[in-house]
This record gives sequence, structure tokens and C-alpha cells, in this order.
Amino acid sequence: MRNSRFAGRLPYRRPLPTVVIGGMIAVLISLVALVSCARPAAGGSGEGPGELVVYSARNEQFVDPLLHRFAEETGITVRALHAGGSAVNRIVEESRNVQADIFISNDVGALEYLRMGGHLQGFEPEGIESIDPRYRAADHSWFALSARTRVLMYNKDLITDEAMPQTIWELANPTWAGQFAITRGGNGSMIAHISALRYEWGDSKTAQWIAGVMENAGAIMQGHGDIRRAVGGGEFAFGLVNNYYYHQQLLEPTHNNVGVLYPDQGEDEMGAVVNAAGVAFVAGAPNAENARRFLTWILRPENQREFSYASMEVPINPSIEAVGEAAAISNYKVHSMPLDRLGEVFEDTREFIERAGLALELR
Repeated sequence: MRNSRFAGRLPYRRPLPTVVIGGMIAVLISLVALVSCARPAAGGSGEGPGELVVYSARNEQFVDPLLHRFAEETGITVRALHAGGSAVNRIVEESRNVQADIFISNDVGALEYLRMGGHLQGFEPEGIESIDPRYRAADHSWFALSARTRVLMYNKDLITDEAMPQTIWELANPTWAGQFAITRGGNGSMIAHISALRYEWGDSKTAQWIAGVMENAGAIMQGHGDIRRAVGGGEFAFGLVNNYYYHQQLLEPTHNNVGVLYPDQGEDEMGAVVNAAGVAFVAGAPNAENARRFLTWILRPENQREFSYASMEVPINPSIEAVGEAAAISNYKVHSMPLDRLGEVFEDTREFIERAGLALELR
């Protein structure tokens, strides 16, 4: 704090010569010009390529290699925030001070939920026609790249395919008490799965199923990776996972004697529940031009392939062959719910799950 003795009095300094003042002004002007040239303009359009901020709800081991290659090929600095299930809420909360350019999600419901809330913007990237309209927003503000199907992975040392439950509903049957594992209710794939069940069964029957599954499950785990390892290791006979976790377990050096069952394949049954992973263009993206570059880049066939193969999912683009052991979507019966309907019930299903008693997070 300034001493009160000097209030109103400034020490005397001799005026600088005019030539010195002029020289200082010239230097300041030069410095301002240099800083202005060095600072990239909004959207990453400076002399340099700028940066791209990516929020991801997807496992970072599937995302980072792809982002690294994009950075190497374009010179754009990529900053990735791996926020898991909280990524959607962050984008919503930051809508008045947008930080993200691109959102990568494991769940079409989350993508469509953001679009419906005005948090995404449309774009017409080159190559978008390679994605079936069923798997992209009408304004292309999001599009899916790989599909995942909800399956029952089982340990062949503990149970046979014939002895396995053939429908998802059967998990609520006390016959299977203690024999299987599921994920927490806040897992994106679990939210989408329960949304599909609400569409098929209605809320009353779905709540009854959740209660039965909670009662019967031998464990409620953080993620599907925990389930596949537990099933492979013989802790449980089977688990409810996305299909690619089965393929991952097959590659393990041990504990890999596992099988997979696509449920609800009977003539009068609903079919297996399918969801998809994809990318979205965030509204108000601070590096919009670089975001457009990324969306066009990711649609190149080799990058679509990498997006799906990294996690052993099934490519949405039919011209890209599925990873070995993976069944193409056309090879089994799938649930009839349009994926974009998932967005309508995304937030409501989270609340529904909590009301039904299944915790969103492990505590």
C-alpha cells in the first residue's frame, strides 16, 4: 500500500529528451506489430496452423494415436481433454465461454442431446456421403464412425453358449443370481441400452428389469474393461459388454477362453441393441477452421478405419471391412430404435436410472 506521506506528491524527474521519447515510441510500435503478427487469429488462422481443442468421452488409448497423427500431418497443435462421462456437461456449462472445438463420443444419444440443445453446429465435410444418413445428424453437426453392439461375453470354462441366457430380459431372473457383472448406471453404453429398453418395453417393465438385474448381478463395475477381465479370469460366468470387449479379451495372452452371444435374436424378439461412436462440431468453436479440417480429415477412409479398428468396433462405412472376428451389423438382428431418438431421452434416462436405484457412479 502507498505510504500516506506521499499522497498527492510524486517525486520530480527530469523530462526525457525529445529524440529519446521518439525512439521509445518507435520501439513500442515495432513490438506491438511483432506481437500482433505472432498471435493467431480466432479459429486458428494465423501465420501458423494454430490449435484444436478436443473433448473426448472415449477411452484415450483409442483417441490419442489418431489425434497424434492428425497433428503430425497438419502441424496443428491438438489439446485433448479426456473427460469421460462429464464431457457432455462441460460442453453445456461452457456454452457462454466455449473451450472445445470437437467432441468425440461413444454414444449417439450424447451427440444428439447436444445438437438438440444448440451446442453443436452444422458443416458439410467432404466424404460425409460415406456415412449412412441413419448414423448422422441432418445438419451433419455430428456423425458416427463405428458401431458397437450390446452382447453377453462368457467364460467357456464356466458355461456353454447353449446354457447362456438368450435374451437381455433373462438377466432379471433369479436363476442367474451372482453369475454375471454389469457396469454402473452412468456408463454411456448403459444409458443408451436402458434408453432402448424404455423404447421397447416402457418405463414400468424397464424399471422392473433394473431392479432384478441389481439384485442378481454379482458385481457392478466401473467400466466394461473391468468386466471383460473379470469374466476372462473366471470371476463370473458372463458379463454385459459392448462387442469389442470380447475381441479385446481374445487378444490377451491368458484368460482368453471366452465366447460371445448376441441376445434377443429370436423371431419375435427385439434384436441386439446397437449404439455408435462418432464426432461432433461444437457450436462457437474457438478454432472453427481447424475443426472443419479435422472433420474432413477423419472422414478419409484410412482414418475411419483407424477410428473403428483402434477399439475393434465395426465401421459404419460398409466399404471398410470389419476387424477380424467382428460380426457385421448385417449378420444379426438389431433393435429397431432409431439412434437419433437416443438424444431425446439422454438426460431423462440418467434420472430414470437413478430413480430405479442403480447408482450412476460407484461410491
